[in-house]
Amino acid sequence: MLNAVIEAVKAVAQREIMPRYLKVARQRKSDGSMFTEADIASQNALAAALVKIADHPVLGEEMPFELQKELWQAGEAGLWCIDPIDGTSNFVNGLPYFAVSVALMRQGRSVLGVVYDPVADEIFYATAGNGAFLNGIQLPIKEYIPDLHHSMAGVDFKRISPRLAQQLASAPPYSSQRNFGASTLDWCYTAAGRFDVYLHGGQKLWDYAAGSLILQEAGGSLSTLVQDDFWSDDVWQRSVVAARNEDLFQAWRKWIMAAK
Repeated sequence: MLNAVIEAVKAVAQREIMPRYLKVARQRKSDGSMFTEADIASQNALAAALVKIADHPVLGEEMPFELQKELWQAGEAGLWCIDPIDGTSNFVNGLPYFAVSVALMRQGRSVLGVVYDPVADEIFYATAGNGAFLNGIQLPIKEYIPDLHHSMAGVDFKRISPRLAQQLASAPPYSSQRNFGASTLDWCYTAAGRFDVYLHGGQKLWDYAAGSLILQEAGGSLSTLVQDDFWSDDVWQRSVVAARNEDLFQAWRKWIMAAK
């Protein structure tokens, strides 16, 4: 199944996404977020391919929320969750940091995750209990883990509280920080060791479904800002506190809890 999903994701990206790179008109959804015809074409093509692999409901980002809720309820035994293009603003503006994300979920948890960056031709993937990989190489690819003070952080400032943002800006506990604008890839960069710690104030289901599994299977640890158990928080709006290993995670989370 994993190989079939990887093949489907790569095929859709090459057929529906990359030919439209920098060539599509943008539109805005009711929540202000951006989408393009490439998002819709990719979602439709993925849905058609995935149900042939395993006949489960397909929940995609570019669907009305009421339909998403119905599909979530119907997909307890099996649910495909897809983000056809994560990082649409980057895609439209020519910034090469966007991805296609697919997760298979059962009982509300991810059991398979695939995230594909078609510009770099990097495919990150994992299945529950079997480790995580990038183009066939087991993650993490960077073994050295610094202490918090010397770490590289992935931080999305726009969705965290003003107090925490101010603390991070004025007295950061890490060495350096980046935010590239595609949550699904941020998870994978943390899993690979490109980021050491990660913070996001609020992600949608399709933002975290695949990436969280990939990070866990790479040996990472995660929670939310309000729950020790990441998977027990709100399905539709879930914050992220994560790190490459448990020791670094504990130091990172302790600092955040004191600062927020």
